[in-house]
Amino acid sequence: RLQKLKEMFISKFGSAPKFYARAPGRVNLIGEHIDYCGYAVLPMAIEQDILIAVEPVQTEVVQLANTNSSYLDFSTSVNDIQINKTKPQWHNYFLCGLKGIQEHFGLNNPTGMNCLLDGTIPPSSGLSSSSALVCCAGLVTLRANGKTLSKVELAEICTKSERYIGTEGGGMDQSISFLAEEGTAKLIEFSPLRATDVRLPSGATFVIANSCVEMNKAATSHYNIRVMECRLAAKLLSKSKGLVWKKMLRLHDVQTKLGVSLEEMLTIVEEVLHPEPYSTEEICKCLGISLEELRSQILSQNMQDVSTFKLYQRAKHVYSEAARVLEFKKICSEAPANALQLLGELMKQSHISCREMYECSCPELDRLVDICLQFGAIGSRLTGAGWGGCTVSMVPTDKLNTFLKNVKKAYYQTDGQRLAVENNSLFATKPGRGALVFVEA
Repeated sequence: RLQKLKEMFISKFGSAPKFYARAPGRVNLIGEHIDYCGYAVLPMAIEQDILIAVEPVQTEVVQLANTNSSYLDFSTSVNDIQINKTKPQWHNYFLCGLKGIQEHFGLNNPTGMNCLLDGTIPPSSGLSSSSALVCCAGLVTLRANGKTLSKVELAEICTKSERYIGTEGGGMDQSISFLAEEGTAKLIEFSPLRATDVRLPSGATFVIANSCVEMNKAATSHYNIRVMECRLAAKLLSKSKGLVWKKMLRLHDVQTKLGVSLEEMLTIVEEVLHPEPYSTEEICKCLGISLEELRSQILSQNMQDVSTFKLYQRAKHVYSEAARVLEFKKICSEAPANALQLLGELMKQSHISCREMYECSCPELDRLVDICLQFGAIGSRLTGAGWGGCTVSMVPTDKLNTFLKNVKKAYYQTDGQRLAVENNSLFATKPGRGALVFVEA
């Protein structure tokens, strides 16, 4: 693959690349939609990745090309980075990483670059192809400009810089992309960012299956609405408990301030919030503010027209999912005899919560989870933002081949469109290593 990339680079730019950077995609085993609420998540890097061949140049231009001809070439001046939020095209994710590093170091005269990108992560599949591209671009810019940063600093900069494209992500994708190590999943905690090894039990393999429904977080509002619903829930819960609600942004902050357990937070949600959707008027009444204040001080620009918010369901999902992550890690550490069954149960519960409380599944994902469980998965759930993308299933290693054959037949071979992409859509994976730069020997 590297040799092929090098040859394409030479034919495109007329000279050889000086170095390569790689950043992996990831699969989140458990802990969906809680990183931006401040809670720990449990992902692992996958072997699929973004690989970029780079040659720093004397001009002030960045030229981007892609080995996949459906992604058009792009070039821009390094001194004038414009990121278009209305059309999340591939090169804009590269520009996010580039701009993040430039701004961090205040680079006045950044190095121009020729870059050729090759990706093996299926796009818009919830395996974090966009964050891998942002991280890889950050790494490329760092190296080309002769700067150094720790992996944690890089992850934090790339998390912030991906927001240039309008997605209010929480940092899981960028953190695992940099901090991953081969052979182990990671518990990723935030503020401060840290990663702890989680050894997955032997006897099971994780299998990713793509529903073939594409979901682009930056192109739809589902994702950002959920972020806002969690923020509003944090404010209403804080207000009801006499906390300084104006400063509360995340559900985790409420728990920390109250000094109670996740189980107690679930009881508080039951007491304080009602399952019926809240109108903007009711939210204003609960917080004692005007509609004008709500719009200007709390709701982000792209949320101004949303008129109802589901707070009870979102908070319930977040606190219960945060508890499932800790339980998952505990089972992996203690490794009881029935560890696989216990982990499988947590994955199933997570999917039900995503489907019913967070409403981030879709009919195809639900069907795929059912098929995977029917053919022998011990646990299965959607992974990534949802509304399309992939499922992750835990399958007994000795049943892996029959499992793959049956899922192929039941989900992919019944539909012409899915059949065309089945080879890249269903695969077993093991924890891979994080992002790195390498110079060809």
